[in-house]
Amino acid sequence: MILRTLKSNGPLNYILFLLIGILFWFVSLRFPFSYSYFEGENKSILFTLFDKITNGYPFVQVLLSLVLVLLTAFLIQQINSRFSLVKTRTKLPIAVYIIIIGGITSMHTLHPVFFAAIFTLIGIHSLFSIFNNHNPQLDIFNAGLFLAVGTLFYFNLIVILPAFLISISSLRRERNLSEYIILVIGFIIPLLFALTFVFFTDQLSDAILVIKNNVLTPVNHFKTNYPLQGFLGLLTFLTIIASIKMMQQYDSRKVSIRKYYLVLFIIFIFSTFSFIFLPATSQEMLIIVLIPVTFLITNLFTSIESGFWRELLFMLLLGTAILMQFADKLIPY
Repeated sequence: MILRTLKSNGPLNYILFLLIGILFWFVSLRFPFSYSYFEGENKSILFTLFDKITNGYPFVQVLLSLVLVLLTAFLIQQINSRFSLVKTRTKLPIAVYIIIIGGITSMHTLHPVFFAAIFTLIGIHSLFSIFNNHNPQLDIFNAGLFLAVGTLFYFNLIVILPAFLISISSLRRERNLSEYIILVIGFIIPLLFALTFVFFTDQLSDAILVIKNNVLTPVNHFKTNYPLQGFLGLLTFLTIIASIKMMQQYDSRKVSIRKYYLVLFIIFIFSTFSFIFLPATSQEMLIIVLIPVTFLITNLFTSIESGFWRELLFMLLLGTAILMQFADKLIPY
């Protein structure tokens, strides 16, 4: 019943999604907290201003995280509507993303990765737009540009750059070296502006130190966070089932949809690799990793023919996300 309501395509669902977000953030809004940054994590060029404005106001930080998650979920929906990644017309991707991130309670406060997620999605939209596009140069350039802007908020987003380059090969029938160069140029230009700014404001050495810290500082928020481990275990289980379902549908889907899901898979793989190869990457990267997962799980919930199993799996996700709101009291870590 709940899933059926969330799957509907009515405009009133936006109010429902807002209420879901508020309910999942309710505990954090009532007992607001600031993120425990390691040295330099909150000092990226584009995030510094937001950090200075909100520093000392944890309620504002928690509220902003909710607003940014809602905006991210809306952009996910826009991509789904524009490129028809899910067969049925539905706004379910919004609910799925809010519920998933709602279960990661330690991220219910401001972090630069939320801004990075927004620009990543705009970049993905530009990337998808190059399929069967006779003049893709502007969209390719924009894909690199928006990814770079996201990187200036959250430096470790740079791991997705190779995924974007590989995706050009997947989306274009005729591969052209100039298209790869255009994407790289689009990526480099914001970085050059940032480099010029820090150079002329005598902040170059500080910027280099911030980048070093954001790559090499050993961080592991998963090690003793057993509730989060359990929640990620459930998401892994649902992702595996959703992947099997997608493979069963693969031959029957349009060529464009296959290409889009392949791109999402590539982005998922590279963002996941960051946990292995970048010591400073931890729970915050889940905000990026779970973007492709949202499309996949949404497709699962709209594709299962059995109403019983469809509702059961959804209630399992929803119920676990709700339990995560109280997990630190039930299972101390």
